[in-house]
Order: sequence, then C-alpha cells, then structure tokens
Amino acid sequence: MRTVAAEAGVSVSLVQYYFDTKAELLHGTLEHLERRSVERWRERTRDAQSSTRAIAEGFLAEALPTDAESRAHHLVWTSYAVLAMTDPDLAAHPFVDGPNRRERELADILADAATRGELHPGRDHRAEAARLLALSHGLGTSVLVGQRSTDDAHAILAYHLDRLFLPATAGDLHPAARKEDTT
Repeated sequence: MRTVAAEAGVSVSLVQYYFDTKAELLHGTLEHLERRSVERWRERTRDAQSSTRAIAEGFLAEALPTDAESRAHHLVWTSYAVLAMTDPDLAAHPFVDGPNRRERELADILADAATRGELHPGRDHRAEAARLLALSHGLGTSVLVGQRSTDDAHAILAYHLDRLFLPATAGDLHPAARKEDTT
C-alpha cells in the first residue's frame, strides 16, 4: 500500500480509503487493466474494413505484450495468478472473472462468424475461443521471456486463425464494417 501511495503521490490513507486490503488493490488493478485492454481492442478494430476474422485477430493480439501498457497487463495478471496459488486472500477474489468474460466475448465473435458461414464446418466456437485464448496468453509469455518475437507470435496466431476461418471473400466483412453503396 505504501509503495502504491508513494508511486501515485498520495497518502497511504487515501489508498486505504479505496482498498481495504492488498488483495482488493491488486484486484482493482486487474479490473482497470482489463478495461483498458478492451478499449484498446475496440480502438484497434474500429476500422470500417474490419472483417470478423480481423476483429478476432485484434482481440487475440491485444493479449500480446507489444508495448508498455500491454506488457504491464500481462506481467500484472501473471504475477497475480502466481501469488493467488499461495495466498488465500488473493485466491478468494474472482480474478478469473476477467478472462472468463473475454473468453465468452471471443466465443460470441466466433459464433457470429459460424452463423455467417465464415468458419470451417463443425467447429465448436466455445472450445475454439478457449484454445485461441490459451494460445494467445502462452504466446504472450513466450514474448515476455524472449523466446519469440511479437512478429513470430502474430504469425502463429494467424496460422491458427487460418485453420479456423474459411478464406475471406468480399461478403465476409463484419456487418458493422460494411459500407453502404451510395451509387
């Protein structure tokens, strides 16, 4: 609490006003990082030409530590997960709620793609969402430890998405991304 207060340039009592325990402070940090990650993903896919596949790819790429903010997110979440394995106070907080929300959101994106005939037939969108997120998070860790570059991680994600999505056609643009013909 003292370290956070000093870093923020505020009193310890102000930090304690908002967070009663270290676990609450860490959980609040994770919630903030999750909100920022979702904002960044939405900014990344706001482009009017985003296909459903591009939306999914942007979603997964957001978990890769490619800049200071996404690196901090990955480091904090991983550190929290490791601490929660041995600290009952941290484990009591539902820190997996965020990843569960992201998994459901990706499953919804894939379900939409399946409904629109963009996925190879017979794919379970929930299982694919879990697989892709596990892959993305593992790739993020491999980037952090220097095992591979961010370009390599992006290429691996693209490889797996190529096996999930059918080849794109002009009609595959996500409904929100289609431009109306004004001629």
